[in-house]
Amino acid sequence: MNTQSEQSLDWVPRTGFQLRKAGVQFDAVRVDGDTGRRLADRLMAMTGGDPGPVVEEANGRRSVYFLVPVGSTAYKAWPVGVTRLTAGPDHVSYIPVPALEGWTWPLTWRHRPGGEGRFVHALLLRTALNSQE
Repeated sequence: MNTQSEQSLDWVPRTGFQLRKAGVQFDAVRVDGDTGRRLADRLMAMTGGDPGPVVEEANGRRSVYFLVPVGSTAYKAWPVGVTRLTAGPDHVSYIPVPALEGWTWPLTWRHRPGGEGRFVHALLLRTALNSQE
């Protein structure tokens, strides 16, 4: 899939992968291992197959990164095992983002970005998390 909306996403690298500073274009919620993969599947089912951009990692913790709007995870209780990747005073997080095509190992898109400003809905993500417990 190589749509015009995907081509306009300047935060997606053309090749390989890059780290993006949280709080600029998006924040992220990281859930590790099989729990993160099940959560991505549940979110896909809840959204009719269009949950927003989700990145997964093939090694290490096998993390799954749900890209959410900037600031959308603040002031909310998140379950144990969930890591919020945000930016603030004296705090900076970086989020790995793979290219849409080519060699990006150990990262891949579990759900590709759908267009400018389209991210995972944080409230829906929390609902999916809570229904999984």
